[in-house]
Amino acid sequence: MANLTVRRAQPWRWTLDAAHWNDHRIEADIEKETVMNCMTRSRKISVYLKILLLFAMIIFPGTARSETGLSKGQTIYVPAYSHIYYGDREQPFNLTITLSIRNTDMENPITLLSVNYYDSEGRLVQKCLENSFNLAPLSSTRYVIKESDKSGGSGASFIIAWKSEKKVSQPIAETIMISTLTQQGISFSSRGVVIREH
Repeated sequence: MANLTVRRAQPWRWTLDAAHWNDHRIEADIEKETVMNCMTRSRKISVYLKILLLFAMIIFPGTARSETGLSKGQTIYVPAYSHIYYGDREQPFNLTITLSIRNTDMENPITLLSVNYYDSEGRLVQKCLENSFNLAPLSSTRYVIKESDKSGGSGASFIIAWKSEKKVSQPIAETIMISTLTQQGISFSSRGVVIREH
């Protein structure tokens, strides 16, 4: 008569398999919760950015409007620096200022009405434009304040007024300050901001 061998079940294997399955399920739950938290933070950041953009449009209506649309005329404020300060004793460092005005419209000219240079106290120093003139499509013009001219000061500015017969894309107005007196040299720029729509 043949001998029959009966193998007893090993319940501990089932226990280990169940524990292993539970570990995977816990890891999946953690990953899911992490993804959900990231999505929630992303939504919150998106809402915050929209709120900030809304505040910017309320506080700076002229700038926001001009950047997103067309205009028939504006007054633009452009910061400038005839000198900056360096060192503990605040020694002045003189700079050459170049004001660049660019017509960004591809089809229509704009008319420059005035280009005025003001000092740090807000006093008119120089009228750079004697008569109004047309700036052709995609063309530019420049005005230079010499390095030796310190009348503007560290808080100087240009006020530019322009108009157009048709609505056009707004021009770009910026100042470039430069000096090469040192071995390394220094240069930086300032972009104009719209302070009035005509």
